[in-house]
Parts: sequence; C-alpha cells; structure tokens
Amino acid sequence: MMDTQESDQMTPSLELSVVVPVYNEIESVEMLCEQLHAACAPLEKTYEIILIDDGSKDGTWEKLSELITQYPCFTIIQFRRNFGQTAAMSAGFHAAKGRAVITLDADLQNDPKDIPLLLNKMDEGYDVVSGWRKDRQDAFINRKLPSMIANGMISRITGVPLHDYGCTLKAYSYDIVKNLHLYGDMHRFIPALASWVGGTIAEVPVDHHARRFGTSKYGISRTWKVLLDLITVKFLLRYSAHPIQMFGKIGAFFGIPGFIMLTSMLAGTVGYNFCGIESLGMFVEMSKSPAWVIMSFMLVFFFVQFITMGLLAEIQIRTYHESQSKPIYVVKDSKASSAARRS
Repeated sequence: MMDTQESDQMTPSLELSVVVPVYNEIESVEMLCEQLHAACAPLEKTYEIILIDDGSKDGTWEKLSELITQYPCFTIIQFRRNFGQTAAMSAGFHAAKGRAVITLDADLQNDPKDIPLLLNKMDEGYDVVSGWRKDRQDAFINRKLPSMIANGMISRITGVPLHDYGCTLKAYSYDIVKNLHLYGDMHRFIPALASWVGGTIAEVPVDHHARRFGTSKYGISRTWKVLLDLITVKFLLRYSAHPIQMFGKIGAFFGIPGFIMLTSMLAGTVGYNFCGIESLGMFVEMSKSPAWVIMSFMLVFFFVQFITMGLLAEIQIRTYHESQSKPIYVVKDSKASSAARRS
C-alpha cells in the first residue's frame, strides 16, 4: 500500500501543490483557473496548480491549453481516456512537488478561498485536513442522504470519524500522498489510509456552492464500487500484515459448530454403546441422520478451506514484502546524537 523507502529519496521543492481533476468542465474551467490563481497568488508561498484532464470530450483540454498561458505556475495533464477521479488524483499526486498538497473539484462547488483555511490547520501539525461541507448545496434524496449514510458507515468501519469523506477539498502532507497507491475509488479513503500509518487527521468546515454548470460527473452510480473499496480498505487497515487472522476467524465461525457436532456424535456413540449411558442416546440418533452428518462434515471442511486460504495469503504477503523489500512499517523521522554523527 505504501512504499516508505522511496519517500526517503524524495524532497519537495515547493511549499504548495494544488491538484484538480477535470472532466468535461469546459463551462467552468475559465472561472476555476481565475479563482485558483486569486487564492494562491497572495499566499506568499512557492506553489503550483496541476489540472488533470480525465479524458474530456467537450473541448476542456483545448480550453485549458489556452488558459494556462494567462497564469503562472499552472501545469495541465491529459489522459488518453476517462480513467476516473481516483486515477486523476493519483496522477496529480505523482506530479506534485509541494510540501502540502491540496485537492478540490473543478465544478466550482469547492471554493479555492478555503485553501488558506486548510493550510492554517495543517500548520498545527496535522498530516491530513479534510473539508466538511457543513452546509452542502446538493439535493437531499439522491446526494446528501446517501452521503450521510456512507460517511457514517465508512467512519465506523475504518475507525476514522469524519463528517464528509466525499468532500474532495482536502489537504495532505507530501510524505502521505507520495507513498499512496490508489485503485478503484479509494481516493475518498485517504484519511483512513493515512491514519493506518500514523498520520494525524483533522476536519474543518468549508464553503460549498450549488453547481453552476452541467451535472455531476462522479455521482451516486459509484455506490457499489465504493462499498467494495471499503471492504478492501478494511482488510488493508486490519489484516494486510496477517491475513490468516481474518480467514481464521471466518474458519472458526464454521469450524467450532462443526467440531462440536462431530464430537457430540462420537461421544454419544461411544458412551451409549460401550458405556451404557442412556442419556446419550439422542446423540446416537443424530449420528444416524444423514443431514446432521453431512452438515457437520461440511462445516469442518469450510474450516479447513478458510485456514488453507489464510496460509496461502500469508505466503503471498511475505512474497510481496520480501521480494520487493517492502517494509511493514513507516518511519516519520529519524535523528542521531552529535556523538554518533562524529563517529
């Protein structure tokens, strides 16, 4: 999930990078670029603004190519086709050179004026600052309600409570984003992934505006994908280093009742036939039932199967770490005493 060895060799050359995925936003990109420049120029920081065109088909790329000649510090990246918001953000993270990396949407619903607010919160020592659209300007039934349910579920499962995982307006430290490998729709789970490696998370209320142009490009249709990615994230957060712990628990769910059933039948048969214990007769009757026998052996078989899957997963995890020298830890900082340095 993260490669810490590469991060030791990378040093940010700027103070701020702003990453914006763009997809079929030809009506809004001119105003977007104007607002981004107006928000970043007065910060007295070295900065860059990276716009990733996620395979737009409406002339967005051509419009961006014209606009960047009017403003300094803009970079644009074009995908060959639409790969999705996560891929666009991942490309922006790889290109970013700032110590702080800000992400936001291109549809003008996120306000670039909130960038200093996130940066000020980061200055308090946080690795990730998440925007919270406290007064969200979207329809309740098909946007806000599903988001509320998803946020509650994600917070509970990941153990990182946030009001608004879906808000793209977030700030990340350089070492967090440079060590991320994102797939599917996992960009929304970055705070949880950052927490897994010891990152500190904060949340601040931000402005949210009604959409001015077009419709949402990344909508509720992704719900099922997000749910599957949430299962993946839960596995990564808790069981990526020891997958047999998860498979073992599932196996125990089947194995314990299976072994109890087999033991009771065996004990009943021995106790009733050889020891004459009348009270164990009911277990003898159970052992004569094909359904009871088949069920007990199936449960034991499922137990063996899940334990075997866990062992195979353990082998794969070790192959992954050892073949590529992947560490199972993340170092935040290291220091040596002056005596050690002189030696």
